[in-house]
This record gives sequence, structure tokens and C-alpha cells, in this order.
Amino acid sequence: MSSSRRSAADPPRPVTISHIARTAGVSVPTVSKVINGRAGVAPGTRARVESLISEYGYRKSGPPAGGTTIELTFAQIGDVPGIELIQGVQQVARRHQLGVVLSGSGDDPGRHWLDQAVSRRSLGVVAVAQLDADEQDQLRRHAIPFVVVDPTHELPDDVPYVGATNWSGGRAAVRHLLRLGHRRIATVTGPGHVLSCRARFDGHRSALEETGLTGRPTLVTRQELTREGGRAAADDLLARPDRPTAVVTGNDLQAVGVYQAVRAAGLRIPEDLSVVGFDDLPVAAQLDPPLTTVHRPLGQMAVTATELALALGRGERPARTGIELATTLAVRHSTAPPAA
Repeated sequence: MSSSRRSAADPPRPVTISHIARTAGVSVPTVSKVINGRAGVAPGTRARVESLISEYGYRKSGPPAGGTTIELTFAQIGDVPGIELIQGVQQVARRHQLGVVLSGSGDDPGRHWLDQAVSRRSLGVVAVAQLDADEQDQLRRHAIPFVVVDPTHELPDDVPYVGATNWSGGRAAVRHLLRLGHRRIATVTGPGHVLSCRARFDGHRSALEETGLTGRPTLVTRQELTREGGRAAADDLLARPDRPTAVVTGNDLQAVGVYQAVRAAGLRIPEDLSVVGFDDLPVAAQLDPPLTTVHRPLGQMAVTATELALALGRGERPARTGIELATTLAVRHSTAPPAA
């Protein structure tokens, strides 16, 4: 290696595809095309990348060529939205005659799922919620493309992801309640470090500010995105002398907990309290009364992420690698004008 390239700032071996891409000033898919001998790279660019590959002594390890599987990994494999995400990945896999391997990275501190994905020469990884930096780097080393679905944390610009318009969904939920005449609107939100929770809450606040309401701090409570979290929040809100006439929750599971608290307090939905959820899980339409909620297209998010991972594996360079799909409000029977 020339002295001009070698420096204390160079990464330890083995060098990664992402480092070669940054050094060459090209994308990771472009480097992948050169490594795998694919067309679609300008001669000058190919020569520059090949020179760096030779100079760094990069060796392709476990390429996905010839693989027959897509990996779908969850931070927690028991997550409730999982069924729709699994179905979305399976839809694309069937179309391409591929298998789907399901794993839970949160229950696998040794990252065995990653070793197995490499040994299977997987065509791509669809990761729900998050992939840490080490996992991302290992996948790049082995030329396995990956896409994060519904990321919980901020991602580097070069990490492809598929999410939803959480901010506009949160705003739509509160606007709906405002149009019905509600002014004492409580917000049950989730952990502050979760991107989607922050975006939804900011959307709630924006809708209130548009109407001249700033939102009462006492009507905002933060809980886990679980039925138990929703129940605890609602128990507190309903015990107050100025209890809210409506509540928006961080997700549908919290809304289920609100339903339980309302019934335990001898109150009714929507006569005494209007409730709006978020996600539109199957349980939302099965509640009594059916829940008004913000529909998040989880199945289509999974389809989009899987197609994106396969496209990256083919060396294609999509127009966008950060995609947000639209949310819509599904109005059912858990919301009504406040009692006079």
C-alpha cells in the first residue's frame, strides 16, 4: 500500500466496502457492482474502485450471489405489528421464489443470526427497528444489503430505511378531535428516545398550536407502548377533577389499556371519553366500540423494504433510500363530540 494511503486514520483490517466507497467517492452499491463483476459502472469509476480494492487488499467474503433467502430480524420477535411485517416480506419473497428466515436480534446477544445470514449467503436483511453500527459494518463486509424498517433511532445518511409519516399522522389524530369540538385533549405518548413517538407527539402539539391551544402539560403523560402503559396513564387522567374529554395514544396497544381504564371507572367510550390510537392493528377494528386510529401501512412498509434490499443487492441505485409511506386516519366509533 502506498504511504499516501496508509495512515493512522485508516480503519483496521479487514477493510469494509463502505470505507472503499467513501474513499472512492461512490455509493456502496457501486462498489458491490465492481466486486461482483456487474455492469452499470463507468469505466473510470470502475478503474478507481478496482485500484482501491487492490490497494487495500480487500477480499470478498460470503457474497450473497446464489443465495435463496431474505432475513427478517426483529429487535423483539414478539412485537405485535410483526404479523403484518412478516406477511409483507413473504409477499415479495414468494414473487422472487425466495425463503424468509425470521430471527430476534434482541434475544440473541451473540449475534448468531448474523453469522447464519452470512453462512446462508442471504440476499438481503430487513431489520425491524434498528441495526447497530457493528451489524451494519459486518453486513457490508459480506456484501449483504440491508434496510431498516421503522427505525427507533436516528440513522446515518447512508443507511437505507422505510418508515411512515408519523408527524402528519399525529397531527391528523388531534385535528379530528378538534373538529369534533374537543379542547381538553390528553396525550399518552411513548418513550422519548423513540423516533416515532417524538414525531407523533410533535404532530399532536402542532395541531393544538394551529388552533391557539398550546396543550396542557398536565394532560401529557409518557408510558411504555403497551396495554399496561395505556391503562396506567388513563387511570391517572380519569381520576382528575378536570379529566379530559378525549385522549390520543402512542399506539393501539396503549388505546386498549385506555379502554380498560374507562370501563373500570364506570365510564363509556365515546360518550365520556373519545379515544384515538395509532397503527391500525387488527385489534383496533375488533374493540367495542371499534377504535378510531391512524393507519400505518405496515405490510406495504415491509414490501417496500424487501424490494429495496433486493434492488441494492442487484447493484441498483434507487432514487431514494430513505422512504416514508403515508399514514391515514381510520375513523370508527370511539370518537364523538364531547358531552355538553
